[in-house]
Order: sequence, then structure tokens, then C-alpha cells
Amino acid sequence: MAEVDDTDRLLLDLLRVDARRTYSDMAGEVGLSVAAVKRRVDRLREIGVITGFTVQVDHARLGAGVEAFIELRFLGNTRVSAIVRSVGSIPEVQAVFTLAGDPDALVQVRVRDLAHLQLVIDTLRRSGSVTGTRTLMVLGSWERRD
Repeated sequence: MAEVDDTDRLLLDLLRVDARRTYSDMAGEVGLSVAAVKRRVDRLREIGVITGFTVQVDHARLGAGVEAFIELRFLGNTRVSAIVRSVGSIPEVQAVFTLAGDPDALVQVRVRDLAHLQLVIDTLRRSGSVTGTRTLMVLGSWERRD
């Protein structure tokens, strides 16, 4: 486990809220020099605590305002790598979570509308050795950003 102190955690919290925040801005928040903040952020990247920076997207404005999670069940001898490979090439798939227990995987998708969702479900059902699905529609969401 990486050695991370309270100042590092505060820097991580600041970057989670706004990954474009400047070192100068963060320096004022944590009481360090700009150079010290840069060194800490660089170290957090080098040791693998920070794995990248991201942007938040309004998917509805891009025409994919419907989000759903689809539970997938596979034949008992299906390898985890085959599960990911079988669904990862579908453009609407945003993430694949392989699970211990039932179901075998949880797939996050974003689509235009319900007809588009049905097409994606049909595609998933035909991929690999899927034996069953269950779809959960997202009505709203909240995500921790601090």
C-alpha cells in the first residue's frame, strides 16, 4: 500500500473535484509551495495512486441519455477474460464488472432510447455464452466527488 499522508489525501480530494485545478490554487489550499504541490502530485502519479485525469460528460447532450445496468449470466466454464472480451467490443458498453457469485458480470450501458437499449440487450444475449440477463434502468444517480 502506498504511503499517503493527510496532505496527499487533501490534494487528491481537490483533484477529484476539479482535475484541472492548478498547482498554484492547490498550494494555497494545503499551505505548501507550488513546487512542493507539483512534487507531491508527480509522486502520487509515479507510485500509481493517481492513474489518470478525466472529464465529466453530459451523455444526454451526446444523444445517449438512457443509462442501464445489465446483469449477465454465463455458462459455468466461461473464463473471466472471455466475459470481458465478449461484451467489451460493443460501443454502448461503458464498463464491465466481473463478479463473484450470481450474476457473473454487471455491464453498464448508455443508449439513445428504449428501442436502442433493446438492440444492445439482444446483442449482449448473442455474445459469448450468455445464459441469462436482467436489466436495471437508471432513473437518477449520485456520485461521490469529494
